[in-house]
Amino acid sequence: MTDDTHTHTDTDTDADDTFTTNIYYGEDADSSYLEDKTVAVLGYGSQGHAHALNLHDSGFDVVVGLREDSSSWSQAEDDGLRVTTPDDATAEADVIMFLVPDTIQPAVFEAVENGLEEGNTVMFAHGFNIHYNQIQPPEYVDVTMAAPKGPGHIVRRDYENGGGTPALIAVYQDYTGDAKEEALAYAQGIGGTRAGVVETTFREEVESDLFGEQAVLCGGVTSLVKHGFETLVDAGYAPEMAYFECLNELKLIVDLMYEDGIGGMWYSVSDTAEYGGLTRGDRIVDDSVRENMEEVLEEVQSGAFAREWINENQAGRPSYTQLKRHDEEHEIEAIGAPLRDLFEWEDDSSENEPAEVPADD
Repeated sequence: MTDDTHTHTDTDTDADDTFTTNIYYGEDADSSYLEDKTVAVLGYGSQGHAHALNLHDSGFDVVVGLREDSSSWSQAEDDGLRVTTPDDATAEADVIMFLVPDTIQPAVFEAVENGLEEGNTVMFAHGFNIHYNQIQPPEYVDVTMAAPKGPGHIVRRDYENGGGTPALIAVYQDYTGDAKEEALAYAQGIGGTRAGVVETTFREEVESDLFGEQAVLCGGVTSLVKHGFETLVDAGYAPEMAYFECLNELKLIVDLMYEDGIGGMWYSVSDTAEYGGLTRGDRIVDDSVRENMEEVLEEVQSGAFAREWINENQAGRPSYTQLKRHDEEHEIEAIGAPLRDLFEWEDDSSENEPAEVPADD
């Protein structure tokens, strides 16, 4: 694995600073760009099983590429799919979708690269390894992205229910001249055009995704929740009450924003909650938080975070392991486990349960 994590140069197809907002639907996609081609899906975890099954059910020729000792091999066969090793799948296929974890993608690519032929397509559902030059495909292939904006079990469930999960497409390298059309056909095959497919770039997808995860969705929100919980507990309030107010009810608020935007959330809560939020929110998340967010974004844009994460993996993940253990031992986790059992009735319907799929191979 190379440690060269600078972003690509302006000579690359995807390198310009122009971000697009084109949205495509079923009538915009032409399945003929994928017909008579074989699609290799490398990996059969959350995304892998959804892509492979949806494409197969859409009538495309799919082969799943897995290690011979993969625990997912028999599951994929039981699901009615052809399975072979990643190198054999790559050699057979015209389109090769990499759906193994980011951290092992470079090694998998190196192992199968000799099987690539001129005019093949190398596809990804996240652009990390391309954008940060951990994978450098040959110039004689197309390099594209088809990325559903949801976990695999939702992608599969939406498809089976006759709908689709919104998705992104991007073209990094267009050798054949048909890269975009083929990516749209792929997105159609997994159900994305039923909901809407947004055109983006590898750079925009990677940098916005990493920033969102770190500053808001995974990092920012969890830190805000823990600080709120600790503030109430340290002031003498019952941990159970702190859990309900700072974590449990967060889902209610997020659901309201998800369904009808921030304005819809304000409309749905009490006037007291709205006034308190409008007058106190910016005192908590103030200009210093914005400055910290800008620093985090700069680390993403410069490749500093990518280098840090790559080095962390190469060193055996010592910081990751320590931080994960510390988080798991936080009081909010011990308090939350029995309280979540009180809401088990919400999961009685099987349609709310994630599909049981193996980890990515």
